[in-house]
Amino acid sequence: MTDDTIDPVEGAPETGTQPGSWSVRIIDLSGASEDEDDTVEVVKDFIDLMHANAYARAYVRDSIERCRTPGASSKEVLENWFAFGENAEVVDAGEDGWKSSTELEDFAATPATPMERDWRAIDPRRLVDDEEIAGPPDDDDDEDDENRHEVIRH
Repeated sequence: MTDDTIDPVEGAPETGTQPGSWSVRIIDLSGASEDEDDTVEVVKDFIDLMHANAYARAYVRDSIERCRTPGASSKEVLENWFAFGENAEVVDAGEDGWKSSTELEDFAATPATPMERDWRAIDPRRLVDDEEIAGPPDDDDDEDDENRHEVIRH
């Protein structure tokens, strides 16, 4: 094997062995989706499995909070979520993928903080490359350097 190839982890799903290859499926629990399996969308290009798991968890956390009504018991919150909410699952992650079933009762019993709900901050469609921030290369770099002042802080 050469240094530039990736050694797949034994038992790892084939679709998730390359960086950026993980996906999260968003599932409409209300049954209103036109798709047979109630998939609303598939979010792609997560950096790694941990990123996909964090996104799925935050997405479900937010969905549960949107289904929470003032004064509702945790049972009522779950009933609302199963009737109107959206679930998220990491595609082809097997046992390593985050599962909403492991935390639903805790989520329903305890309201989330804004940070716990913020799936948008980690949405791979919103991530920006360093090159995009820097913009195109500047051919006149020497002139810019002449006018640059160095700030030294002690």
